[in-house]
Amino acid sequence: MRKLNLVIDDENKSFFVENDSSSIELREIANEVEDNYGGYITLASINNKLYELTTKIGHDCIIKFLDTNTPDGSRVYSRSLTLVFIMACEELYKNCKVSIEHSLSNGLYCEVHAHRKLNEKDREKIKLKMEEIIASDYKIEKTVVSKKEAIEFFNNHNLKSKAELLKYKEHDDIKIYRCNNHVDHFYGHMLPSTGYLKTFDILKYEDGFILLGPRIEDKSKVREFIPQPKLSNIYLEMEKWSTLMGVDTVLSLNKIIENNEYGELIRIVEALQEKKLGEIADIIKQENKRIILIAAPSSSGKTSFAQRLSIHLKVNNLQPVSISLDDYFVDREETPLDEFGNYNFESIYAINLEQFNKDLSDLLEGKEVTIPKFNFKKGRSEKGKKLKINKNQPIILEGIHGLNPLLTSSIPDKNKFKIYLSVLTQLNLDEHNRIPTTDLRLIRRIVRDNQFRGHDAIRTILSWDSVRRGEKENIFPYQEEADIIFNSSCVYELAILKSYVKPLLESINSDSEAYSEANRLLKFLQYFVELRDISDLPPTSIIREFIGGSKIVD
Repeated sequence: MRKLNLVIDDENKSFFVENDSSSIELREIANEVEDNYGGYITLASINNKLYELTTKIGHDCIIKFLDTNTPDGSRVYSRSLTLVFIMACEELYKNCKVSIEHSLSNGLYCEVHAHRKLNEKDREKIKLKMEEIIASDYKIEKTVVSKKEAIEFFNNHNLKSKAELLKYKEHDDIKIYRCNNHVDHFYGHMLPSTGYLKTFDILKYEDGFILLGPRIEDKSKVREFIPQPKLSNIYLEMEKWSTLMGVDTVLSLNKIIENNEYGELIRIVEALQEKKLGEIADIIKQENKRIILIAAPSSSGKTSFAQRLSIHLKVNNLQPVSISLDDYFVDREETPLDEFGNYNFESIYAINLEQFNKDLSDLLEGKEVTIPKFNFKKGRSEKGKKLKINKNQPIILEGIHGLNPLLTSSIPDKNKFKIYLSVLTQLNLDEHNRIPTTDLRLIRRIVRDNQFRGHDAIRTILSWDSVRRGEKENIFPYQEEADIIFNSSCVYELAILKSYVKPLLESINSDSEAYSEANRLLKFLQYFVELRDISDLPPTSIIREFIGGSKIVD
C-alpha cells in the first residue's frame, strides 16, 4: 500500500493506493469531500489546469474541486445535461436536429427540429426519456483522436458540418465523447456519467425548450425560470439578421473570410445597427422623451452606442446633453460598504438619489441647475457647471443603474425612454456547442483593458467574477424594464478580436490563477479564422471602442 498526501481546499487528506504504479480517480476523492460543497462537484483544478473527474491521480498534489456554484463547474453540468437532452430527442424523434441556442433567464434555450412542431406532451416525453437515461447511469467516455481521424469519423456519420469545422481547429487532438449509442464532439469538459445529473427540469417555451439545472442556494432544487419576452424577441431578431447575412455558425463565417467576402458582411452589420439606431431616435422624437436611460453590462459598447445615438438624435433636430452619474456620488464616508467592508461604489445608494432627482426635475421644468462634480482624489462632491436645457434637448444618462426605478423615481415614466444594451452572440460553434455571451464580453474587455488601460489579461480575468457579481445584482434584474433592447454584438467580431486577444492569453503562464480561464478561451477561439484586414471597419463601429481607431470615443 502507498499513501497519497493531498491538499484539498487547504485541508490535508490522505488516500491509499495499492503500489507505486497505482492511482485513484478524482471522482473517488470527490465522493469523500462532496458534503463540504454547496453544489455538485463536476470538475477539479490542479496547478491551475482543469481536469475531468475521471482523471487518475498517482502523486501528491494540491486539488481544488469545482462545483455547480462556480462558472466552470456549472458549464460542465450544463454541457452534460445538453448531451442527455440531445440523446433523448434523437431516440424519440427519428432524424431530428437538436440545436443548443443560447442562455435565457436561468436556463438554456434549445430547439428540436422534427417532422412536426413539438408541444407540451412532447416535453413530458422528453423529460421522461432524460430521466431514463440518467437513471441508467451511462458512462460518458472520452476518446482523444487526431484531427484527421475525427474528420473521417464525423463524415462517415453524416455530420458533415461538424467534420468541416474541425478542419479549422489549430491543435491536432480532438475529443470525442461516447454515451451509450451517441457520439459527439464537445469543446469543453464533461461529467463521468449521466447519473451525475441529479437535478434538472425541462420547460416548453415558445418554439423550443428551456433546460434548467440546480440552484446555487439549494442544489436539490431546480433554478427558477423567469420569462424574458423582450430579450427573447431580440434573439429572434438576431436570427433573422443571421439569415439575412448567411452567417449562423463559425463555419459559415470562416468561409466568408476565406472567400474575401467579409467587407460586405461588415457593411451589412454596421448598416443594420445604424438602421436600428435611427428607429430608436425616431421613437424618442415622436414620443417626446426627455430622459434617455442607457444601462448595459461591462464591455457592451455603451459609450459608442450613446455617441452614435446622439448623432441620430441630432439628425432629428434634437440637441441631446449628457449627464454623468459618477458626478452624483455621495461623499466617500457616506458610501455604503459591501460584505467585505469595502466601499461599494456599484450600489445605487452610492449615488445621491435625492439631489439627482431634484436636479432632473428642475431641468425638465426649464430651471437652471448647478451640476455637481465629484472629486475622486478627495472623495467629495464639489460644485460643477451650470446647466439649463430647452425642450429639444433630451438628457442622456448612461450607467449600471439606468433601468433601476429608484434612480429616477421622481420622474414620470412618460418622460423616460429606457434602453438596455446587450451583447448577444449570434454565432455558435455548431448545433451542439454554443458560445456564451459572457465570453464575448470578457474577450472585448481583455482587449480594451490592454489597449487603453495598460492592464494585462491576468488582471482583467481575475477581476471578472467581481464585475459579474455587480451585473447580476444591479443590471440583469432590470433588463425587462427597458423600452427597447439593442444588441451591440457584431457577427464577425470574434474573428477580428482573435488576433488581439490570442497573444495576451498565450502569455499567461500555468502558475497563474488566470491560466485555466485563458486556456478555455483559447480552446474555442482556435476554430475561428483570423480577420486581420479591418480596413472595412468604420471609425464609428462599436468594435473600434475595443481595438482602437474610434472617431467617437476618446
